[in-house]
Amino acid sequence: MYDGIVQELIDEFGRLPGIGPKSAQRIAFHILQTPSFDVKRLSELLVEVRERVRFCEICGNVAEQERCAICRDPRRNAALICVVEDAKDVAAIERTREYRGLYHVLGGAISPIAGVGPDDLRIAQLMTRLADGTVQEVILATNPNLEGEATASYLSRLLTTMQITVSRLASGLPVGGDLEYADEVTLGRAFEGRRVL
Repeated sequence: MYDGIVQELIDEFGRLPGIGPKSAQRIAFHILQTPSFDVKRLSELLVEVRERVRFCEICGNVAEQERCAICRDPRRNAALICVVEDAKDVAAIERTREYRGLYHVLGGAISPIAGVGPDDLRIAQLMTRLADGTVQEVILATNPNLEGEATASYLSRLLTTMQITVSRLASGLPVGGDLEYADEVTLGRAFEGRRVL
């Protein structure tokens, strides 16, 4: 649609997840039309992130050192491990300020359609972490979709052989939501997870 390098810039932004053609165009033109926008700093940060950021050797979370800040924190409860699919999920759970245990990032979810099996995830590393007997509970916090449920089910079966409590995050109706707009699966989960008041 645009000539040369402007269209290339829009196309590059469009390759980012969650950025559609209109958003890509909006970002590109913001950069072009805002004199105060520090393009050099953005490019330096992108290069720096690629060079410095790695994945924690213990949990798989993003880190700038061998271990992430959560794994280095002695105040965290080492008897709890929350298993998540991606590092973004760690950030989401941390924002709640409700959980004080450790994490284990799988690096995805089981998806036969996408060719992702248990061997493609960090499940062996999880089993190694659980072997020393420190962990008393594993919380399965995979996404409540087909792949996340398959992953949670697989891990649950795998962990039944160990003397560890395995729990799953509750799912159901969102706060502020209306029953009429809830799908059958969500509503069914809400009934399953109901609690006595």
